[in-house]
Amino acid sequence: MRGEADTAGDDLPIIHGAVPSREVLLRFIAENPDRASKREIAKAFGLKGEARVELKDVLRALEDDGLVQKSRKTLTRPGALPSVAVLDITTRDKDGELIARPAEWADELGVAPAVAIRQSSSDRAKGKAPVGGLGDRVLAKIFVAKDRAGPAYTARVIKILDKRRNAMLGVFRETPGGGGRLMPIDRRDEELLIDSADLGEAKDGDLVEVEIARSGRFGLSRGRVLSVIGSVASEKAISMIAIHAHGIPHIFPQAVIAESETVKLAGMSHREDWRDLPLITIDPADAKDHDDAVYAEPDTSPDNPDGVIVTVAIADVSWYVRPKSQLDREAVKRGNSVYFPDRVVPMLPERISNDLCSLREGVDRPALAVRMVFSKEGRKAGHTFHRVMMKSAAKLSYAQAQAAIDGAPDDKTGPLLDTILKPLWHAYAVLKRGRDRRQPLELDMPERKILLKPDGTVDRVFIPERLDAHKLIEEMMIQANVAAAETLEKKRQPLVYRIHDAPALSKQEALREFLATIGINMAKGGQLRSNSFNGILASALDTPHQTMVNEMVLRSQSQAIYSPENIGHFGLNLLKYAHFTSPIRRYADLIVHRALIGSLGLGEGGITPDEEATLDDIAAEISTFERRAMAAERDTVNRLIAHHLAGRIGEEFDGRISGVTKAGLFVALPQFGADGFVPVSTLGRDYYIYDEAHQALSGEKTGLGYRLGDAVLVKLVEAVPLAGALRFEMLSEGREMPTAIRSFHKTTRRGKKLPGTRARRGRR
Repeated sequence: MRGEADTAGDDLPIIHGAVPSREVLLRFIAENPDRASKREIAKAFGLKGEARVELKDVLRALEDDGLVQKSRKTLTRPGALPSVAVLDITTRDKDGELIARPAEWADELGVAPAVAIRQSSSDRAKGKAPVGGLGDRVLAKIFVAKDRAGPAYTARVIKILDKRRNAMLGVFRETPGGGGRLMPIDRRDEELLIDSADLGEAKDGDLVEVEIARSGRFGLSRGRVLSVIGSVASEKAISMIAIHAHGIPHIFPQAVIAESETVKLAGMSHREDWRDLPLITIDPADAKDHDDAVYAEPDTSPDNPDGVIVTVAIADVSWYVRPKSQLDREAVKRGNSVYFPDRVVPMLPERISNDLCSLREGVDRPALAVRMVFSKEGRKAGHTFHRVMMKSAAKLSYAQAQAAIDGAPDDKTGPLLDTILKPLWHAYAVLKRGRDRRQPLELDMPERKILLKPDGTVDRVFIPERLDAHKLIEEMMIQANVAAAETLEKKRQPLVYRIHDAPALSKQEALREFLATIGINMAKGGQLRSNSFNGILASALDTPHQTMVNEMVLRSQSQAIYSPENIGHFGLNLLKYAHFTSPIRRYADLIVHRALIGSLGLGEGGITPDEEATLDDIAAEISTFERRAMAAERDTVNRLIAHHLAGRIGEEFDGRISGVTKAGLFVALPQFGADGFVPVSTLGRDYYIYDEAHQALSGEKTGLGYRLGDAVLVKLVEAVPLAGALRFEMLSEGREMPTAIRSFHKTTRRGKKLPGTRARRGRR
């Protein structure tokens, strides 16, 4: 008997009720991304009882072999698109059909797959689905294409996220005789001709924003300069490049601004009066918005000796940003605020983010607060949520609060030291006992910051000091996030979780092979936990391999995303976790606030049934927008550093090998927080073989080579500021490779070349 599992392909034998072959399972997973959970696969093939157990073993083996990977509760082929994705419609095919590509795509996965946008004329006529157009960003349902000759996927548009923009960003280049051309920043765009009358104030080499004035049927289209952003060497120009390249909405529509100016101010209805509670904000010294405040005190209950009560209050954004409002539509389109060295592209207009929802010192502000009780061992005994009106007792910077605790209070922190700051630090010590017992993943990857000069160019790159004040706020925010998830789950209220899956088994195996090359053992099989990785990191502490091991452990981790289905947070080692503490800058937090207000009956602004029904779509969107923001921030830093170093061609720098590929070596300059590339063809007079397990390139004849983490000396030979790219020449001689790598070479020279290896000739 044949069942619905026939969709796996009629050319492969299928027996309904029997576990199918690996080939059938792989095809089914590839062709049915929306039905690729273990439960759905079992249902599709009619599996019950022992057959389900056998299926689980086969799927685990496929995962061990790297042939499938787990995404939330579903399985996908590596590099496959999920069942719902955010797409950019970029072009048309020869038949005029719209073609899209994923809005964000990891470089290591190769070229992003093409997706054909499908919509029947009857659907368009009946208005059943939105109609996308060139340049639109859309949320779409993904299907594997049946026609093998065309794109690998087709898609049906669920929702248009951002309508096409009729503007381009590029560098203006003059041409003889007047006028010029626009050289677009986005490589997907074509050049434009610009007539002399449409130049405005643009000069040769300026970064400009151009409106597409006329599209020619033959030859290049023509454009009109809308604005001159300035020299491409300025940070203002560089962040604008990233904003345009990643399609980040950065100008609030007038309707959104108008709505923000006319919102109804929060009153005391459904609110507790907490204005006498001395909550304080602790933020970076240059922070303009303050969305969280904290307070701690001893628990006087005889049932909790030496326990503490920690209160976290978060700005009540849900009062001002209501579902389906103009503010809400714009916020979900942005997903989150984006931070550049010189500017912030906020999720909400300044009237909301920097004024009405900023917990300013001495000013009444609405908030959603959680009061948490902890035992002296750092175990949470209980918590309650409250909708309140508060008044911040003080605005402090991290350094200011830390200095007071360290014995150097100033005029502001002195009066707060005994009554507010010391109780906070005592509470942190209690919470830290719980954190130490929980053992979240403790990677040592310091974050570098760029300090700019007044003209917008780089002054210096530095690593900010990591203070206990930072850790205090971080741990209190984590506990508030956990409390939010626990409360909503107890109320059976749909929500958006922040989830982080365990590393894929294929990545675990790659890490295990690498660690073996430096003498560190990693347990095989079983369920790894975050503390397993902490043991690995501890083994490498204060050794030459410390940086390299931290980098490899980081690479092995999955990416945290938002999802209405909970699988826990692997990195934090938490079973329930949701983002609650930053609704000014993250839409996920705003959804959680609305869910709490609705489920606890705390007044206006609760979650609506329509929102609950679309949490899958919202989670997919905001996860994509988060990756978009990270990519834009990273690209901006790379371009800034490339500009900064463009005048230092020929200089020598100390670096460390941060990546090894078949094509060459990536070298990081620690003092700048930037990477450059050394092509394998420039390394020397030898054939270089890529050894993935050892993360090395080594000479076939000499046995000399380079490994991940090696300290090297390089010379800068090229800087391409607009691309954010640096190219180096290697000055350090390769070092003798370990015995294991030399044995590996002998194996390959006998003709038994291993998967993923490749010989390259160096400089002749």
